[in-house]
Amino acid sequence: MLAIVVKTENWERHVRVSAEELAGLVRRIGGDGDRFLVVQRIPDLPDVFAQVWHEADGDYTLEYRDGAADRHFQAMVDGPEVVIAAMTGWARQEAGWDGGSAWSLLDMGPAREVPPLDLDEDERTELEKRVREVLVGGYTSRAGLAELAEDYLVTNDRRPVSREQAQALADRLWLERVAEQVEWQGETDPERLTRAFTVLQDAGITARENFTCCRSCGQSEIGGEGGPDARGFVYFHTQCTDSAAAGHGLMLLYGGFDGSSETTAAIGHEVVAALEAVGLHAEWDHDPAQAITITPLDWRRRLVG
Repeated sequence: MLAIVVKTENWERHVRVSAEELAGLVRRIGGDGDRFLVVQRIPDLPDVFAQVWHEADGDYTLEYRDGAADRHFQAMVDGPEVVIAAMTGWARQEAGWDGGSAWSLLDMGPAREVPPLDLDEDERTELEKRVREVLVGGYTSRAGLAELAEDYLVTNDRRPVSREQAQALADRLWLERVAEQVEWQGETDPERLTRAFTVLQDAGITARENFTCCRSCGQSEIGGEGGPDARGFVYFHTQCTDSAAAGHGLMLLYGGFDGSSETTAAIGHEVVAALEAVGLHAEWDHDPAQAITITPLDWRRRLVG
């Protein structure tokens, strides 16, 4: 699999695709509403991407950007195979991947200077603390993090953080986290959790990570997530994620779709077994009215973006 995210004009998002899947997406574009692809690395990096535009019967406009505005290049190619080779090489970071096309530098104009934040020390501390909490949780994107930073201190009569300032703050903290995760070795606890949830999903238990904002919303919406053969559910909401990211373990909510305590207890036992099978320790007293808690838990979730 390629360590990339592919976004399409028609709002599809493909994560960690194979080279063959990437080739299929490139060959597909050209029709109305499906004329371009944007490819980002995992984890996403500011102003680092490759993209292609194509309309039926026309050439392909291939671009890549490598950080700064003076590292944005474009090439016109006449068929999908050259695009596929270039994008696959870019995704694999192969030496000389860009050698098959005639690239020209795009003039993006001077970079716009972002003014410093006009916040007092308490506000700055509060804003950065909340942005870091969500960042460590690991389920956000760079765009989502910037939106949080822009809106967090908003009041009825004050909007102290501009979109550009929010993006600059989000990118700075994002890159700090990317640098941290380079040092992580092996499978992390959140990756083990994802493996367990995949097993449960395949066994007919609707399993969702970071699902909805709270327990009330989760309980009301989880039923719409399950397929026709789903027997029950397990999930944790964003407040649970915040708690896990702060080092307090992770609470899991679960139940049976028939509403019976017997089914709920059975689902609880399956959840615990799946967690223990991947090496996570679950605390649960077998009471179907009580949540399952994963503790201890080293919450290091790798960013995607």
